[in-house]
Amino acid sequence: MKKRSGAVLLAAFVPALAATTLSAQQTRYLPAEVEAGGRVYTSTCTGCHGPDGDGVGGVNFSQGRYRRATSDDDLVRIIVRGIPNTPMAPTGMSEGQAATVVAYLRSLEAAPRVVSEATGDAARGRSVVEGKGQCLTCHTIGIKGLHAGPALTDIGAQRRMIDLMQSLVNPGGEVRPENRGVRLVMKDGKTVTGRFLNQDTFSLQLIDSTDKLLSIDKSSIRESSLVTTSPMPSYRDKLTSQELADIVSYLASLEGRP
Repeated sequence: MKKRSGAVLLAAFVPALAATTLSAQQTRYLPAEVEAGGRVYTSTCTGCHGPDGDGVGGVNFSQGRYRRATSDDDLVRIIVRGIPNTPMAPTGMSEGQAATVVAYLRSLEAAPRVVSEATGDAARGRSVVEGKGQCLTCHTIGIKGLHAGPALTDIGAQRRMIDLMQSLVNPGGEVRPENRGVRLVMKDGKTVTGRFLNQDTFSLQLIDSTDKLLSIDKSSIRESSLVTTSPMPSYRDKLTSQELADIVSYLASLEGRP
């Protein structure tokens, strides 16, 4: 099976069939399910559907618009079996794995509503970032903050508002390679984790959760692995819709120093 065929995840290219909007169901997915589904979606589906789920005509995941699905069970079945006589081929996923993708698609529906339902205020967003949100305990903005997470000084010039919202409500959905952590098991049995910074022939540099810069001799490492999940918590249930919109407006305004 070609990768692109699997990437055409939920499309049904039948012009005569009108798109339908899935009504919200009672199912409440766990954050771990959403994160797992986000990783599968990013690696398998974005080639055709795009990161926002609007890459196929008549289908928009962020708006809950599909051509042939009226329930989560329908979505799982389509992901697993594909749609005959369309570019949507069977993916080979198990029903359990397909269900995590559905969980992620549901999360895509939530984020745009938060953006559209509340107009953000950058000044209020700054207060939340520096206070209740505790964002500066891991991120830097200008000269403020710590370094366990990526710097946000020019994040508004790099990411769209929808991407910023997704990072707040589903931080594990997409972890950029440059932001991944590393897990080291030392020869003495000790485990070290942190955000990867750099390496040379003899050492590896990372910064841990306490903002401590570490330079570790490679000869003392027994095994190493990249951490593909995000240590950042989801703010979906920690902040109100208005507070999330305010943060997004503030982050979008950060375009670096002149």
